[in-house]
Amino acid sequence: MLISLVLCFIIGYLLIVFEHPLKLDKTVPALLMAAVLWALLSMGFHNGLLSVIDTHDQVFSMGPGSGHEAEEGFVNTLLHHLGKTAEILIFLIGAMTIVEIIDLHRGFEVLKSYVHTRKKTTLLWIIGILGFFLSAIIDNLTATIVLVSLLRKLVKDRDERIWFVSLIIIAANAGGAWSPIGDVTTTMLWIGNKVSSFGLIKMLFLPSVVCFALPFFIASLMKPFKGHITIDAEEDLEAERLLSSKTMLYLGLGAIVFVPIFKTITHLPPYIGMMLSLGVVWLVSEYIHPEEDFNEERKHLYSAHKALSRIEFTSILFFLGILMAVAALESMVFGTVMSDSGEIQVGTLRYLAESLDKTIPNQDIVIMLLGVCSAIIDNVPLVAASMGMYDQGLDAKIWQFIAYAAGTGGSMLIIGSAAGVAAMGMERIDFIWYLKKIAWLAALGFIAGGLTFLVWYNVLH
Repeated sequence: MLISLVLCFIIGYLLIVFEHPLKLDKTVPALLMAAVLWALLSMGFHNGLLSVIDTHDQVFSMGPGSGHEAEEGFVNTLLHHLGKTAEILIFLIGAMTIVEIIDLHRGFEVLKSYVHTRKKTTLLWIIGILGFFLSAIIDNLTATIVLVSLLRKLVKDRDERIWFVSLIIIAANAGGAWSPIGDVTTTMLWIGNKVSSFGLIKMLFLPSVVCFALPFFIASLMKPFKGHITIDAEEDLEAERLLSSKTMLYLGLGAIVFVPIFKTITHLPPYIGMMLSLGVVWLVSEYIHPEEDFNEERKHLYSAHKALSRIEFTSILFFLGILMAVAALESMVFGTVMSDSGEIQVGTLRYLAESLDKTIPNQDIVIMLLGVCSAIIDNVPLVAASMGMYDQGLDAKIWQFIAYAAGTGGSMLIIGSAAGVAAMGMERIDFIWYLKKIAWLAALGFIAGGLTFLVWYNVLH
């Protein structure tokens, strides 16, 4: 039964990787994989063939006298993972809706007017620097959504645009790594009292700059970034600002920036703040007048209902499938490892992390490999597993290095990070194309930034 679940994940993952040769939307295998994994896990559990472990390391298995308690443990584990996945999806839907409302009111035309260059190399660096710092403020996922929307206004040719979009993924993930609110994994470590805001910025800002700057420098010498942007003169003339463009741009971006502030004040999860922000932006969009001769008949053109209809919900469902599939592997008891209290049972991902640590005695190499793994498997459970493996104190070297590796390693594959998944969904970027054209740049940045961290740590200590 254990082998069946692992094989199901591998087959599902391969179907996602080869979606274009198979002419199959990646959402289909993601949803099927999640459903089949949980079905197999449930059947194995109820027949006494498999055990389930929750996030508090409590193991549940069907046996004499344990029926009701075990059943409740299984259901609660499933609901917990669904809840954590739903938090991300609600946050994503909120952010994408706000961005679409801004776009309906042509707010990005305001940002577009600030970018006067038509030279590809200059545009690359402007977009990259924006992505690096914006992702530290509004998180790498939202920053990617905003910048891809902006690039759609600046670069009309999709074949040219996907090169810029792919480099944005690297910049956004690098920028998110040095901020406690820039990436979900750094937020996990921050909330779990593993890193402090000041410690994270002090240790990771320089490595993150190297991780971002090296791929951009190499890319600026490449052929796709030589010359000037192709301009559609007719569309450029039609893209005029509205009366509401500036208001909705600043309100929308301000609402997204407000989310981490709301979280700091209330200690509530980020998706609650995103719900509040979306509600405020939606409210203003209902009453604002985009045009001088505005009437009820034209109101639907700028409404949140239209913004919701423009969201790429296939990418939302893909995210749901991937996260729930990984959650099934995380919840399945795979083996035992040694701890301070003796031998304990652990889930698949925890077992993988422990085996890696045991096989390779050098902890720095283990963490770099963790970063590589985060490009293949979701970095959230990998970081969660590592948090359970080690017991070092606040701002220990291992936590800061894990924050860097897990935050930036995902750039090596387009489905290795939330930013990559969002860009893939918005621009329909081919997995194999990204692997051939961009992965090596991301890998160089990742390795260079990792080495910079080790040198920088030794300098400061």
